[in-house]
Amino acid sequence: MFRSPLVSLIGRQFARFAAAEQGNIAMVFAIALIPVLSFVGAAIDYSRAVQARTSMQAALDSAALMLSKDLSTGTITASQLGTKAQAYFNALFTATSALPSVSVAATYTASTSMGSTIQLTGTGTYTTTFMKIAGFPTLDVGTTSTSAWGNVRMRVALVLDNTGSMASDGKMEAMQTAAKNLVDQLSALAKNPGDVYISIVPFAKDVNVGAGNYNKSWIDFSDWDAANGSWSCTSGNSNNCNKWKWTPANRDTWTGCVVDRDQDYDTKNTTPTSGNVGTLFPADQYSYCSTASWSYLQPIMPLSYDWAALKSRIDAMKPTGNTNQGIGLAWGWMTLSTGDPMNAPAKDTNYTYKDAIVLLSDGLNTQNRWYNNAAQIDARQKKLCDNAKAQPSNITIYAVQVNTGSDPTSSVLQYCASSADKFYLVTSASQTVSVFKDIGTSLSKLRVAR
Repeated sequence: MFRSPLVSLIGRQFARFAAAEQGNIAMVFAIALIPVLSFVGAAIDYSRAVQARTSMQAALDSAALMLSKDLSTGTITASQLGTKAQAYFNALFTATSALPSVSVAATYTASTSMGSTIQLTGTGTYTTTFMKIAGFPTLDVGTTSTSAWGNVRMRVALVLDNTGSMASDGKMEAMQTAAKNLVDQLSALAKNPGDVYISIVPFAKDVNVGAGNYNKSWIDFSDWDAANGSWSCTSGNSNNCNKWKWTPANRDTWTGCVVDRDQDYDTKNTTPTSGNVGTLFPADQYSYCSTASWSYLQPIMPLSYDWAALKSRIDAMKPTGNTNQGIGLAWGWMTLSTGDPMNAPAKDTNYTYKDAIVLLSDGLNTQNRWYNNAAQIDARQKKLCDNAKAQPSNITIYAVQVNTGSDPTSSVLQYCASSADKFYLVTSASQTVSVFKDIGTSLSKLRVAR
């Protein structure tokens, strides 16, 4: 067969092309490039949408909480809920570049025996950058948040320094005003009796549990009996007595104060039992636990929703004695505990409960049952705080130091606070009122949040 040179050349080139392998990788890569880029682009779009949804969730949570407080306090009505929800969300939402327009719908379930709820639903549209190539120009982004109140009940122990140093710089008067204002602030959250309980624990070196408890089995009178009474001669006469007898005083003359329990019960809320003397509370005839008007350390007031009586007890407080924050804190915890000695009301399983302690002191620890050294007393108090915060009830501790002098910042109060934002350093007595208002606002959030 005849072939021209040109035809032969073309044939040889085609044969070489058919046998060549160098271009296969490039072709495969070119074919695979499109789906790879699609997957990468989809991951980027999805990540941005998730970030926007996270920001949406945070804004909805905050808005729901704010609306709950507004409705529970009567600041707004149910008819204003939708408008207010959108306004709150718009002010709080930060991912507006990803979701420029988010619609917020509010659903309000009015008060029932189990409380009230607000559910906020946010919906928005994210415009994709890469996924539109694959036919997905937008992604729907949505989430919900629910806030409940009424089915969350609160119990708060106010543990208040009544030591002698509180008499200076207007500290006692400022604390009394602040504590009474806090009672008013928290009582406004209660829609039904028992929604909010408050206890009052005045403390110095001791606490006063009430002289009327002299016949209770949880009091240990061993040391008191040995120190309070009189000797009488049982053989001979007073000038030449052969045998003396010690007769303890009548226990109804006890003025109501107790000291710290035996270690380590001083750091726990163990229910006292007569068979274990270490769990009992040792009676003390503390000089500041008398009925003298100038020195009367007020008795503890157990959990109550008698708001007038609570404020009356606060008004009656007087500055006397040395500082033992630990015993005040221990009894604040006891007031939140069921059983002897304070017998907090049983908790209804149909409700969620938030327990809190507000501890205010103006100085460093100076004296407890065993020590006159702040470091040793602080060590006991730290163990107590660890135990209280580790309870299933998850007690929140607010700690306030009123430091109008030159005392160092209290490390033990900082340690005991549940978090850094729950420790307050007050350098002027007048600041106490605003600090307690801030604490009340924080407690209000605990009350309405779920």
